[in-house]
This record gives sequence, structure tokens and C-alpha cells, in this order.
Amino acid sequence: MSTELVTAGIHLPQAGPAASGEALTQVAQLAEKLGFSDVWVSDHLVIPSGAKYPPSAYIYEPLAVMAWVAAKTTKIKIGTTVIVLPMRNPVVIAKSLASIDKLSGGRVIFGTAAGWLKEEFDALGVPFDERGPRTDEAIEMIQRLWTDDHITASYPVHGADFVNIRAKPQPDGEIPIWIGGHADVALRRACRVGKGWHGGFLSIADTSDTVNRLKEFGHSNEFVISMRTNWDPLEDDPDKIMSEIEGYIEAGVTHFVPEPRQRDLENYKRSVEVLAELFNQAGVKL
Repeated sequence: MSTELVTAGIHLPQAGPAASGEALTQVAQLAEKLGFSDVWVSDHLVIPSGAKYPPSAYIYEPLAVMAWVAAKTTKIKIGTTVIVLPMRNPVVIAKSLASIDKLSGGRVIFGTAAGWLKEEFDALGVPFDERGPRTDEAIEMIQRLWTDDHITASYPVHGADFVNIRAKPQPDGEIPIWIGGHADVALRRACRVGKGWHGGFLSIADTSDTVNRLKEFGHSNEFVISMRTNWDPLEDDPDKIMSEIEGYIEAGVTHFVPEPRQRDLENYKRSVEVLAELFNQAGVKL
């Protein structure tokens, strides 16, 4: 694959000791200056003590961070990696993301998935076993709210009834939806309703297998294949990162979201700078 088609973003310091309004601002502005395509935020509302992942329970709420970052930048896109959609009210998500997109000049990427942390669902009173149907219905509701007006429809999984419902503002253009998850049901969902698939921390071999399955399921033209990684060139061998960039591109990845592991602002920024250098050396468009 030509690297001309490949882009890269960066995960923001949203969690742990490095997280603050100033850190989010500085890293987002640095990413914009360096030419990264987008910046990204994660979604966990509550975390049980002793959980192996995520590494910190101190996580700023992603929609609030998106609005903050949108106000501090001018052109860089802002994505979610990923909103756990069945845990949230889809009407509120539709309104919030449309508002952020409108206020930012059309810069939102909506990454979403069905989720995996049962204790989080339990704490929110959402049936974990319903997460698949809830995700599918929620996406249907959100797309309708973004594009239609005076809506009359019933959504039984959520127990929602729309009777001549309006939800303004709506996005001026299309907010791209990237679907996360590695199971076939998630990959089929991505091909059915998404503009891209957003995976996380898969090996190159597993990524290649996933890309082949996405092809079998018939994704659309110009479909983005995105991979989140935990590359940190201040701790990892830069030559190994370069080799993995090339391997993922060969496997079919067209977009990267590395998340540095640094836990203080200056080192986080330095890691972002070195990642930009590595992507440039690999021919990836920032």
C-alpha cells in the first residue's frame, strides 16, 4: 500500500498524572502544529478497583475533553477511541457530538463500540448482555437525529418513542462513524454502518487477518482501517516502531493512533514530537 493514503493522529493525555486542562491544550496544539490529522480521547465512566485495564481510574470525560480541545485548536480533527455507546443515552450522544461538531467547524470523528467491561455496565444499570442490540439501535437513532427532522419512530431496545421529534443543531456535513471491536459482529457492523474500523493493540498478524475479514464482509470504498497502539519512543526502540509502522501498513492499516505512556507533560510532548519524526520518516502523511 502507498503511504500517501496513510494518516496518523495522537491520543491526548486524558488520564493519569499527566492529565489536566493545560496538558490537553498543549498536546493538542502541538499535534496541530506538527501536522497530525487528529487527536483522540478514550471513554471510561467508572472503573472497578483492581482492574488490569485501563491503567488509571483518573480519566476526564471524553465529550467534555472534546469540547475543550475544540475551543483550543483550529483545524485538527477530534475523535473518540471509543465511546461505549450502549452505556449512554443515544439522544444525548447525538446532541452532544452534533454540538461539538458544529462549534468546531466539522471536526468530529465518532469512534464507537459495544464495550467489554461488565462492571462498568453494572454500575450504570445497563444490561451487559444487551450491548450488541443496544449499539445497533443507538447508531440508527443517532444517524436519524443527525439527518432527519420531525421524526416519528419507535426504538424498543431503548424503550424510546419519537413522536414528531426535532433535535437541532444537526451537523453541517457527515460525522464519520468508525466502529471498534475485533469480533465478527463488530466487523460486520463496521462494514454495514461505518466509514471505518478502529482496532486497538492487535498484533500485525491479527490485524492482517482482521483486514481480510473486513474485505470479506464488504466494506465501502475509502473505508478507513485505523489502529491504536501504545508506542512510546522514549521507552521503546524507535527502529522497532518504524518496523511495526511498515508492517501494519503492509497489513492494510491506513490510520494510526499511538498513545504515549509518559506520565508528565514535558515527556509526553517529547514523545509526540519523536512519533511525528518517525511517521515522517515512514512516509506517513501527518
